[in-house]
Amino acid sequence: MKKQKIKVLISQEEIQKKVCKLAKQIDKDYKQKDLLVISVLSGSIVFCSDIIRQLKTDFSLDFVRVASYKDKQSTNKIELIASVKADVTGKDILIIEDIYDTGKTLSYIKNMLLKKKIKSLKTCVLVNKKTKKSNKTDIDYLGFNIENEFIVGYGLDYNGKYRGLPYIGIL
Repeated sequence: MKKQKIKVLISQEEIQKKVCKLAKQIDKDYKQKDLLVISVLSGSIVFCSDIIRQLKTDFSLDFVRVASYKDKQSTNKIELIASVKADVTGKDILIIEDIYDTGKTLSYIKNMLLKKKIKSLKTCVLVNKKTKKSNKTDIDYLGFNIENEFIVGYGLDYNGKYRGLPYIGIL
């Protein structure tokens, strides 16, 4: 594979400051609630790990895995690879997602969970890409707004590569 040039868009320091700020807000909002954090694999794993390490609120953790990209393009089709295993009945759910791009993935996951007898549902997204959304959904906790760039790092990948970068960069 040819070595790609990556321009730093959001530094490691900026990310960590934002993670602390988001975790404090989540703690405030979920005090005394039965919180279930659902991380959207694989991209949000780094972000989710950093958020939950900052939380003082007691929580349970589960995962959902979906696929919607091939190379740098959205396939416009959501494939559910692994669903949530936990019983979501009566839970206050927080979905943690890496990127809000077309809106299809987050909308798909929210609709799937809203069909169950949950108590509440909120979303925490690392990056909102300024694109035309085919499926609009509210984001309750947002890290960063960015222009329509293809980004990697801090869990975000290009064909499985670059997830381990401590910053977010433009490929």
